[in-house]
Amino acid sequence: MSKLIRAAAVLSTAVIGVTLAGCSSSLFGGSGGAGGDVASVNDQKITRAQFDAKLESSPAGKQVLTQLVQSSLVDQYGTANKIDVSQDEIDKKLAEIKSKYPPGQFDMILKQQGLSDADVQNLLRQQIIIEKAVAPDVHVTDADVAAYFAKNHTLLDKPEQVRARHILVADRATADTVEAKLKAGGDFAALAKQYSTDTSTKDKGGELGFFGRGQMVPAFQDAAFALPVGAISAPVKSPFGWHVIQVEEKKPAQKATLAASAAQIKDQLSQQQEAQQVPLLLQQMRAKATITVYDDRYKDAFPPPLPAAPPAAPPAPAATK
Repeated sequence: MSKLIRAAAVLSTAVIGVTLAGCSSSLFGGSGGAGGDVASVNDQKITRAQFDAKLESSPAGKQVLTQLVQSSLVDQYGTANKIDVSQDEIDKKLAEIKSKYPPGQFDMILKQQGLSDADVQNLLRQQIIIEKAVAPDVHVTDADVAAYFAKNHTLLDKPEQVRARHILVADRATADTVEAKLKAGGDFAALAKQYSTDTSTKDKGGELGFFGRGQMVPAFQDAAFALPVGAISAPVKSPFGWHVIQVEEKKPAQKATLAASAAQIKDQLSQQQEAQQVPLLLQQMRAKATITVYDDRYKDAFPPPLPAAPPAAPPAPAATK
Protein backbone atom coordinates (compact mmCIF):
# COMPACT_ATOMS: atom_id res chain seq x y z
CA MET A 1 0.00 0.00 0.00
CA SER A 2 5.01 5.31 -4.70
CA LYS A 3 7.65 8.38 -6.74
CA LEU A 4 5.75 5.90 -4.24
CA ILE A 5 8.78 7.28 -1.03
CA ARG A 6 7.95 8.46 -3.23
CA ALA A 7 8.99 4.82 -2.91
CA ALA A 8 8.89 3.93 0.78
CA ALA A 9 5.75 5.91 1.54
CA VAL A 10 3.88 4.35 -1.34
CA LEU A 11 5.24 0.90 -0.57
CA SER A 12 3.47 0.88 2.80
CA THR A 13 0.22 1.85 1.10
CA ALA A 14 0.91 -0.68 -1.61
CA VAL A 15 1.52 -3.52 0.81
CA ILE A 16 -1.67 -2.76 2.74
CA GLY A 17 -3.74 -2.62 -0.41
CA VAL A 18 -2.41 -5.82 -1.89
CA THR A 19 -2.59 -7.63 1.44
CA LEU A 20 -6.28 -6.83 1.73
CA ALA A 21 -6.89 -7.83 -1.85
CA GLY A 22 -5.01 -11.05 -1.23
CA CYS A 23 -7.35 -11.88 1.66
CA SER A 24 -10.24 -11.94 -0.78
CA SER A 25 -9.43 -15.48 -1.88
CA SER A 26 -10.78 -16.86 1.37
CA LEU A 27 -13.29 -14.15 2.17
CA PHE A 28 -15.05 -14.13 -1.17
CA GLY A 29 -14.71 -17.67 -2.46
CA GLY A 30 -11.40 -17.46 -4.34
CA SER A 31 -8.63 -19.98 -4.62
CA GLY A 32 -8.28 -20.39 -0.86
CA GLY A 33 -10.18 -23.67 -1.19
CA ALA A 34 -13.87 -24.36 -0.80
CA GLY A 35 -14.93 -26.75 1.93
CA GLY A 36 -12.61 -28.87 3.99
CA ASP A 37 -10.95 -28.01 7.29
CA VAL A 38 -8.55 -25.18 8.05
CA ALA A 39 -7.10 -26.64 11.25
CA SER A 40 -7.76 -28.98 14.15
CA VAL A 41 -7.30 -28.56 17.90
CA ASN A 42 -6.94 -31.88 19.72
CA ASP A 43 -8.80 -33.50 16.83
CA GLN A 44 -11.61 -30.92 16.96
CA LYS A 45 -11.92 -29.50 13.45
CA ILE A 46 -12.08 -25.83 12.51
CA THR A 47 -13.95 -25.94 9.22
CA ARG A 48 -13.47 -23.73 6.20
CA ALA A 49 -17.08 -22.57 6.62
CA GLN A 50 -16.44 -21.48 10.24
CA PHE A 51 -13.25 -19.74 9.28
CA ASP A 52 -14.75 -17.86 6.33
CA ALA A 53 -17.86 -16.86 8.29
CA LYS A 54 -15.70 -15.39 11.07
CA LEU A 55 -13.53 -13.48 8.60
CA GLU A 56 -16.48 -12.17 6.62
CA SER A 57 -18.20 -10.87 9.76
CA SER A 58 -15.06 -9.10 10.97
CA PRO A 59 -13.99 -5.56 9.96
CA ALA A 60 -11.55 -7.20 7.53
CA GLY A 61 -14.47 -8.29 5.36
CA LYS A 62 -15.56 -4.71 4.72
CA GLN A 63 -11.96 -3.62 4.19
CA VAL A 64 -11.39 -6.30 1.58
CA LEU A 65 -14.59 -5.43 -0.26
CA THR A 66 -13.68 -1.74 -0.24
CA GLN A 67 -10.22 -2.51 -1.62
CA LEU A 68 -11.59 -4.76 -4.35
CA VAL A 69 -14.11 -2.13 -5.42
CA GLN A 70 -11.43 0.57 -5.46
CA SER A 71 -9.16 -1.66 -7.53
CA SER A 72 -11.94 -2.23 -10.04
CA LEU A 73 -12.71 1.49 -10.23
CA VAL A 74 -9.07 2.33 -10.97
CA ASP A 75 -8.90 -0.30 -13.71
CA GLN A 76 -12.11 1.00 -15.28
CA TYR A 77 -10.91 4.59 -15.03
CA GLY A 78 -7.65 3.75 -16.77
CA THR A 79 -9.49 1.98 -19.58
CA ALA A 80 -12.10 4.71 -20.02
CA ASN A 81 -9.46 7.47 -20.10
CA LYS A 82 -7.01 5.50 -22.28
CA ILE A 83 -4.24 5.65 -19.65
CA ASP A 84 -1.64 3.16 -20.79
CA VAL A 85 1.04 1.78 -18.48
CA SER A 86 4.04 0.05 -20.02
CA GLN A 87 6.03 -2.77 -18.47
CA ASP A 88 9.08 -0.48 -18.51
CA GLU A 89 7.21 2.02 -16.31
CA ILE A 90 6.28 -0.72 -13.85
CA ASP A 91 9.83 -2.10 -13.79
CA LYS A 92 11.27 1.37 -13.20
CA LYS A 93 8.95 2.05 -10.26
CA LEU A 94 9.67 -1.36 -8.78
CA ALA A 95 13.40 -0.67 -9.02
CA GLU A 96 12.89 2.70 -7.29
CA ILE A 97 11.11 1.01 -4.40
CA LYS A 98 13.68 -1.77 -4.03
CA SER A 99 16.52 0.77 -4.01
CA LYS A 100 15.17 2.23 -0.76
CA TYR A 101 15.66 -1.04 1.12
CA PRO A 102 18.74 -3.06 2.05
CA PRO A 103 19.40 -5.99 -0.29
CA GLY A 104 16.82 -8.73 0.19
CA GLN A 105 14.58 -6.81 2.60
CA PHE A 106 11.95 -5.88 0.00
CA ASP A 107 11.56 -9.50 -1.08
CA MET A 108 11.34 -10.56 2.57
CA ILE A 109 8.49 -8.07 3.15
CA LEU A 110 6.60 -9.45 0.18
CA LYS A 111 7.07 -13.00 1.42
CA GLN A 112 5.87 -12.09 4.91
CA GLN A 113 2.77 -10.46 3.43
CA GLY A 114 2.10 -13.41 1.14
CA LEU A 115 2.36 -11.26 -1.98
CA SER A 116 3.17 -12.62 -5.41
CA ASP A 117 5.04 -10.86 -8.21
CA ALA A 118 1.69 -10.55 -10.02
CA ASP A 119 0.17 -8.76 -6.98
CA VAL A 120 2.98 -6.22 -6.93
CA GLN A 121 2.93 -5.69 -10.70
CA ASN A 122 -0.83 -5.03 -10.65
CA LEU A 123 -0.56 -2.71 -7.67
CA LEU A 124 2.17 -0.63 -9.29
CA ARG A 125 0.24 -0.49 -12.56
CA GLN A 126 -2.76 0.94 -10.72
CA GLN A 127 -0.54 3.37 -8.81
CA ILE A 128 0.87 4.66 -12.11
CA ILE A 129 -2.67 5.06 -13.50
CA ILE A 130 -3.56 7.23 -10.50
CA GLU A 131 -0.35 9.27 -10.77
CA LYS A 132 -0.99 9.94 -14.46
CA ALA A 133 -4.61 10.88 -13.72
CA VAL A 134 -3.71 13.53 -11.13
CA ALA A 135 -0.58 14.78 -12.91
CA PRO A 136 -2.40 17.65 -14.74
CA ASP A 137 -3.43 19.07 -11.35
CA VAL A 138 0.09 19.00 -9.88
CA HIS A 139 1.94 22.27 -10.43
CA VAL A 140 5.22 23.11 -8.69
CA THR A 141 6.99 26.27 -9.88
CA ASP A 142 10.57 27.40 -9.44
CA ALA A 143 9.24 30.04 -7.05
CA ASP A 144 7.62 27.31 -4.94
CA VAL A 145 10.93 25.45 -4.80
CA ALA A 146 12.90 28.58 -3.86
CA ALA A 147 10.39 29.49 -1.13
CA TYR A 148 10.59 26.03 0.37
CA PHE A 149 14.39 26.07 0.33
CA ALA A 150 14.50 29.48 2.01
CA LYS A 151 12.31 28.23 4.83
CA ASN A 152 13.69 24.69 5.25
CA HIS A 153 17.27 24.73 3.95
CA THR A 154 18.72 23.51 7.27
CA LEU A 155 16.61 20.35 7.01
CA LEU A 156 18.27 19.60 3.69
CA ASP A 157 21.82 19.75 5.04
CA LYS A 158 23.51 16.35 4.88
CA PRO A 159 25.16 15.27 8.14
CA GLU A 160 28.43 13.38 8.34
CA GLN A 161 28.03 9.70 7.46
CA VAL A 162 30.10 6.55 7.54
CA ARG A 163 29.75 3.26 5.68
CA ALA A 164 30.79 0.34 7.83
CA ARG A 165 30.62 -3.40 8.20
CA HIS A 166 30.77 -5.45 11.37
CA ILE A 167 30.97 -8.93 12.84
CA LEU A 168 28.74 -9.41 15.87
CA VAL A 169 29.54 -12.17 18.40
CA ALA A 170 28.27 -13.12 21.83
CA ASP A 171 31.41 -12.81 23.96
CA ARG A 172 34.68 -10.93 24.26
CA ALA A 173 36.86 -13.99 23.72
CA THR A 174 35.29 -14.70 20.33
CA ALA A 175 35.53 -11.01 19.42
CA ASP A 176 39.26 -11.05 20.26
CA THR A 177 39.69 -14.09 18.00
CA VAL A 178 37.88 -12.38 15.12
CA GLU A 179 39.90 -9.17 15.58
CA ALA A 180 43.18 -11.09 15.53
CA LYS A 181 42.25 -12.98 12.36
CA LEU A 182 41.22 -9.79 10.59
CA LYS A 183 44.39 -7.95 11.56
CA ALA A 184 46.39 -10.94 10.33
CA GLY A 185 44.83 -10.47 6.89
CA GLY A 186 41.69 -12.60 7.20
CA ASP A 187 38.84 -12.05 4.75
CA PHE A 188 36.17 -9.91 6.41
CA ALA A 189 33.24 -11.36 4.44
CA ALA A 190 34.30 -14.96 5.10
CA LEU A 191 34.78 -14.32 8.82
CA ALA A 192 31.42 -12.53 9.02
CA LYS A 193 29.73 -15.57 7.50
CA GLN A 194 31.57 -17.88 9.88
CA TYR A 195 31.22 -15.97 13.15
CA SER A 196 28.60 -13.22 13.01
CA THR A 197 25.32 -13.68 14.89
CA ASP A 198 23.73 -10.77 12.99
CA THR A 199 21.60 -12.81 10.60
CA SER A 200 20.60 -9.76 8.56
CA THR A 201 24.21 -8.94 7.56
CA LYS A 202 26.41 -12.04 8.01
CA ASP A 203 25.78 -13.30 4.48
CA LYS A 204 26.44 -9.82 3.05
CA GLY A 205 29.92 -9.52 4.51
CA GLY A 206 28.60 -7.72 7.58
CA GLU A 207 27.67 -4.71 5.42
CA LEU A 208 25.61 -2.01 7.18
CA GLY A 209 25.70 0.68 4.50
CA PHE A 210 25.87 4.41 5.26
CA PHE A 211 24.52 5.77 8.54
CA GLY A 212 24.64 9.04 10.42
CA ARG A 213 24.84 9.92 14.09
CA GLY A 214 21.82 8.82 16.07
CA GLN A 215 21.11 5.77 13.90
CA MET A 216 23.21 3.28 15.86
CA VAL A 217 23.56 2.58 19.58
CA PRO A 218 26.03 5.03 21.18
CA ALA A 219 28.97 2.67 21.72
CA PHE A 220 28.86 1.41 18.14
CA GLN A 221 28.36 4.92 16.74
CA ASP A 222 31.25 6.43 18.69
CA ALA A 223 33.63 3.68 17.60
CA ALA A 224 32.61 3.85 13.95
CA PHE A 225 32.94 7.62 13.65
CA ALA A 226 36.31 7.58 15.42
CA LEU A 227 37.86 4.87 13.20
CA PRO A 228 40.01 5.79 10.20
CA VAL A 229 38.83 4.36 6.89
CA GLY A 230 40.03 0.78 6.50
CA ALA A 231 41.02 0.26 10.14
CA ILE A 232 39.76 -2.69 12.21
CA SER A 233 38.34 -1.75 15.61
CA ALA A 234 39.04 -3.39 18.91
CA PRO A 235 35.97 -5.28 20.16
CA VAL A 236 33.11 -2.89 21.00
CA LYS A 237 30.46 -3.85 23.58
CA SER A 238 26.82 -2.96 22.94
CA PRO A 239 23.47 -4.29 24.19
CA PHE A 240 23.54 -6.72 21.24
CA GLY A 241 26.92 -8.30 22.02
CA TRP A 242 30.49 -7.63 20.88
CA HIS A 243 31.23 -5.97 17.52
CA VAL A 244 34.39 -5.88 15.44
CA ILE A 245 33.96 -2.95 13.04
CA GLN A 246 35.62 -1.77 9.86
CA VAL A 247 34.77 1.64 8.36
CA GLU A 248 34.85 1.47 4.56
CA GLU A 249 34.03 5.06 3.60
CA LYS A 250 33.24 8.45 5.12
CA LYS A 251 31.15 11.34 3.82
CA PRO A 252 31.71 14.76 5.40
CA ALA A 253 28.76 16.94 6.35
CA GLN A 254 27.46 19.06 3.47
CA LYS A 255 25.50 22.31 3.46
CA ALA A 256 22.52 22.23 1.16
CA THR A 257 22.33 24.55 -1.86
CA LEU A 258 19.29 25.47 -3.90
CA ALA A 259 20.85 24.11 -7.08
CA ALA A 260 21.65 20.74 -5.52
CA SER A 261 18.34 20.45 -3.68
CA ALA A 262 15.91 21.71 -6.34
CA ALA A 263 15.04 18.30 -7.78
CA GLN A 264 14.48 16.79 -4.34
CA ILE A 265 12.30 19.71 -3.24
CA LYS A 266 10.24 19.64 -6.42
CA ASP A 267 9.69 15.93 -6.00
CA GLN A 268 8.62 16.39 -2.38
CA LEU A 269 6.21 19.22 -3.17
CA SER A 270 4.79 17.21 -6.06
CA GLN A 271 4.18 14.29 -3.74
CA GLN A 272 2.35 16.56 -1.31
CA GLN A 273 0.08 17.82 -4.05
CA GLU A 274 -0.48 14.27 -5.32
CA ALA A 275 -1.43 13.18 -1.79
CA GLN A 276 -4.12 15.86 -1.77
CA GLN A 277 -5.41 15.02 -5.25
CA VAL A 278 -5.59 11.22 -5.01
CA PRO A 279 -8.39 11.01 -2.38
CA LEU A 280 -10.42 13.51 -4.39
CA LEU A 281 -9.98 11.42 -7.53
CA LEU A 282 -11.03 8.23 -5.75
CA GLN A 283 -14.07 9.99 -4.30
CA GLN A 284 -15.03 11.15 -7.78
CA MET A 285 -14.69 7.60 -9.10
CA ARG A 286 -16.99 6.27 -6.39
CA ALA A 287 -19.51 9.08 -6.79
CA LYS A 288 -19.85 8.40 -10.52
CA ALA A 289 -20.00 4.61 -10.19
CA THR A 290 -23.01 2.38 -9.68
CA ILE A 291 -21.95 0.12 -6.81
CA THR A 292 -24.46 -2.54 -5.80
CA VAL A 293 -23.74 -4.50 -2.62
CA TYR A 294 -25.66 -7.78 -2.41
CA ASP A 295 -24.50 -8.84 1.05
CA ASP A 296 -26.47 -7.04 3.80
CA ARG A 297 -23.43 -7.10 6.10
CA TYR A 298 -21.62 -4.65 3.80
CA LYS A 299 -24.50 -2.40 2.77
CA ASP A 300 -23.00 0.56 4.63
CA ALA A 301 -19.57 0.17 2.97
CA PHE A 302 -20.60 2.44 0.09
CA PRO A 303 -23.18 4.98 1.28
CA PRO A 304 -24.79 7.07 -1.48
CA PRO A 305 -23.01 10.39 -2.08
CA LEU A 306 -24.45 13.39 -0.35
CA PRO A 307 -26.62 15.52 -2.62
CA ALA A 308 -24.97 18.63 -3.93
CA ALA A 309 -25.88 21.82 -2.11
CA PRO A 310 -28.29 24.03 -4.08
CA PRO A 311 -26.71 27.14 -5.57
CA ALA A 312 -26.84 30.20 -3.36
CA ALA A 313 -29.71 32.56 -4.11
CA PRO A 314 -28.64 35.86 -5.66
CA PRO A 315 -28.68 38.81 -3.26
CA ALA A 316 -31.91 40.78 -3.17
CA PRO A 317 -31.75 44.13 -4.92
CA ALA A 318 -31.25 47.11 -2.68
CA ALA A 319 -34.46 48.92 -1.77
CA THR A 320 -34.96 52.23 -3.51
CA LYS A 321 -36.27 55.25 -1.72
